[in-house]
Amino acid sequence: MDLVDVLTGLAIAVGLVGIVVMVLPGSMLILGALLVWAIVVGEPAGWAVFAVAATFVMAGQVVKYTVPGRRMKDVGVPSSTLLVGGILGVVGFFVIPVVGLPLGFVAGVYAVEHQRVGAREARNTTTHALKAVGLSIAIELGFGMLAAAAWGAGAVLT
Repeated sequence: MDLVDVLTGLAIAVGLVGIVVMVLPGSMLILGALLVWAIVVGEPAGWAVFAVAATFVMAGQVVKYTVPGRRMKDVGVPSSTLLVGGILGVVGFFVIPVVGLPLGFVAGVYAVEHQRVGAREARNTTTHALKAVGLSIAIELGFGMLAAAAWGAGAVLT
């Protein structure tokens, strides 16, 4: 194991933490670290590892939005509520850097649902939104760990 492997492993670990804490774009950090690693390794095996890991990261990005979104729709939350929640989540990310994204999303869902169905049902919808945020983080973390495992196997083999 050389310095590039150690630095790549550290960057992947920071990326995994970034997925949970949402301070850094964790999945993109993992992908960037693996790209640099593949360039430095310069072997077909390194590029194969990068391709597998990139597939995991990109699949995670798709699944982390579709599964929780589908669950919210199954509960009866309309797409417009999810859209407003998403917009306020992005705004929240810039207003409160560490926790603004999930807080903005949940606040947006609550505000729209409160206006649409009243306070009691809005609390129920907001609970489902919180569960969706947690599920989204868990999904992205799982796919990030799969990418890390692919790199670990590739680092041992190269």
